[in-house]
Formats: sequence, C-alpha cells, structure tokens
Amino acid sequence: MTDHRRSIPRTDVLLADPRLGEARLRLGTERVKGMIIAAQRRAREGEITPGEIMTAVLAALPASAAGLRPVINATGVLLHTNLGRAPLSAAARQAMELAAGVTDIEFDLATGSRGRRGRTALAALAAAVPEAEGVHVVNNNAAALILAATALASGREVVISRGELIEIGDGFRLPELLVSTGARLREVGTTNRSVTRDYAAAIGPETGMVLKVHPSNYQVRGFTSAVPVTELAVLCRERGVPLVADAGSGLLRPEPLLPEEPDVTTWLRQGADLVTTSGDKLLGGPQSGLLFGRADLVERLRRHPLARALRVDKTTLAALEATVGGPDTPTREALHADPAALRGRAEKLAARLCDRGIDATAVDSLGVVGGGGAPEVSLRSAAVALDEGLAAPLRRGEPPVLGRVERGRCLLDLRAVPEADDERLLEAVIGVAESAGERPRSAPTGG
Repeated sequence: MTDHRRSIPRTDVLLADPRLGEARLRLGTERVKGMIIAAQRRAREGEITPGEIMTAVLAALPASAAGLRPVINATGVLLHTNLGRAPLSAAARQAMELAAGVTDIEFDLATGSRGRRGRTALAALAAAVPEAEGVHVVNNNAAALILAATALASGREVVISRGELIEIGDGFRLPELLVSTGARLREVGTTNRSVTRDYAAAIGPETGMVLKVHPSNYQVRGFTSAVPVTELAVLCRERGVPLVADAGSGLLRPEPLLPEEPDVTTWLRQGADLVTTSGDKLLGGPQSGLLFGRADLVERLRRHPLARALRVDKTTLAALEATVGGPDTPTREALHADPAALRGRAEKLAARLCDRGIDATAVDSLGVVGGGGAPEVSLRSAAVALDEGLAAPLRRGEPPVLGRVERGRCLLDLRAVPEADDERLLEAVIGVAESAGERPRSAPTGG
C-alpha cells in the first residue's frame, strides 16, 4: 500500500507558492512557515489529505500579524472597556500610520536642531482648551494622577474626601495608587458628606495638594454633600496649596447630553490649578492621560524624572492631535446619534434578515456611555432582536459580533455601530444563522 505521507509537498515548495506571497509580507516568512508545518502535521496524521494542505494554510491565515481581531460592537455600550473603549476616527488612524514611519517627532526641520517632543499635539490641545496655561500628555489618566501626586506631594499629604476614594477598572484603587507615590492620604469628611470646613481643618504645612475626584463610575444619592471646585479653589488659594481635579471622562468642554459629567474647561474656569482627564473616553482618542493647568505646575510635572517613564509614543501623539483638531470622532457621532434614524436602520436590517428566512425584529433599546462615565445616563437607541441562541455563534463568527442577551433575546444595539458597518453586520448574522443548519426560533416582538 502506498504511504500517502510520501505525497506531502515539501515545506520550501509550499512556502514558494504565489498564493502565500502577500501573507509572507504581512505576517513574516517564519510565521507562514510554521502554519505550513502545522498543516503538514495534520496531513501526516490523516486529518486532511496532502492535497488539502494549501487550502488549510490559506484558511488559517490571520488578517494581520497582531493577535487582535476587529469586532462589531453591538452591545449598546459606547465606550466598552473590554473592546478598547473609543474607536479612533479615520483621521486619527491615518495620522498613526504616518507617524509609524520616520517623522520629525523631536526635531526642528527649520533650525536643524532638537525640537519639543509632540509640539504640534500639545499645540492642538492648548487650542482646544485656551483656559489652560500649560498642557502635558502621559499614557493614561491614572498615570496623570500618579505624576501629579509624585511631583507635588511625595513625602507629604494629599487631602481628599472619603467619598472620592474610588476603585477604577480591574480592581485598581485610587488610594493605593496615590500611596504608591510616597504621598500620605489625609482623608476628610465621610463617605456621603464632605463640607468646606473639613478641608480647611486638614490643610496644613504637610499638605502637598488637595485632590478633587469625580466618581464617574457610580453615584451616591440621598443625604449627601460634596464641595464644588469653586469653593475648594478659593480655600486652596488662601492656603497656598495646589488644587488638582480629576475630571476623568475625557470631556474638554461641556456636553449638553451629559450635564453631570465635569469637563476640563469648566473646572479650570472655576479655579482648579491642574485638571487631569482621559484621552480614550469621551474625547474619542487613543489611550492617554491629559494634564491641563498652571504653567508652573505643568512644567514641574513635565521635568520630573517620572514623566520620562510615563510619556506616550509618537503614534499616540499623532492620533491625539488628529482627534482634537480633526472631524467628529466615532464616539461623538454615536453619542449624538438620532434615535429615529437608529430605529430606521434596525427596521431595514430586520426586514432584510426576514427576507432570508431569519427571524428578526426591530425593537427600541437603551444604550449607555460606558468606560466609567455617566453611570446613570441612558441613551435611547434601537436594536435588531434575534434568538438568544445566536449570541455565542455571532461572538465566534467572522467578523465577531458582540450583542447583549436581554429577556431571552440577543439584541444587536446599533448605537455604537456606524451605519457604514450595517452590511458587515447583516452578512455576519446571515452567515451564522445559515451555517447553523436550522432556523432560530422567532424573536419576541415589541421593545
């Protein structure tokens, strides 16, 4: 009997196949070679025939050299932390691609000497927030707070309300972050109530800074009080200590749809000496931490040795500049999406799915901001309701589609899905439903 393993093509022959030329450029020769060897192994074990090796290799080729997979966010959460928060605008992506090459990131072409790193990005941020005398960028908002606490209060006290000692994502707690800088916490007030005299009693010779934190991922209701920035600013000026305010959610200016979310411009106008916020939340940019405020404080932070360890790379600076100075971001477009238009899209998608024999219904829905912002704000939206059993196959499909299961239905909420992705979403649902070999049960109507 002839051993079929003798007919397995050699690795070098398969690697030279023209069909793998683009993959070698995209993934690298060694990675493609490893996939060929894995397919040859499957053939030797009888799982596939020698003639199917190239088909198996081509089917297994990933879209890029990175392990990340692009997904469609149909959860209704605009800033989904597990999905990378804000999707970047086309302008920001283009800027990142440009910056990935050789650029003048830290070089002055006019003089031929070293230039200020990220000067154009910093200028764009300064133009977006004219109230700020100085601007600095680090790699996330927690880093901004750590830099401020280290530069201003290491070995000294940070005065902060007990009601603002928050826990952020993945179990990280603000008190632990602050203490890691060498600062000591001077807690004032109680969990639900802090008043100006609490701060006044705590500020003294050991005070390095007063910290005001917006608890953006929860709200305390009932018998509560918190001291506004305006009152703290007056007290801090009288006592000669800096007031640092963490706005957190990435708003540079007031947002009418989110009146409870503080913004950098307003807090600076109200007297904060330094305001920190995120670049990858409602601002809609890349992960970064932004610091705005008094020129002397920003320069003190910028020159601190820790700033070097927390600085961002050239692609982040480029994306940030394009985000601030470019067109509306996908996050802003999703936030301001018209509920009636979303409903119209859902109805069209549901009708086309029904035409293919797939049970689908357009329903009203409620989206949320996510990303630790605006915890009690609901955004009117619309969704395509499918059978609950399609949720897992859609998540494992190509492209992966993430919806949410609610009251026995798989809801594909369109609030965070750009209209340009409707066709991809439709094809993904059709592919999953038809490959299942059976029609899902009817999705309940209404909503």
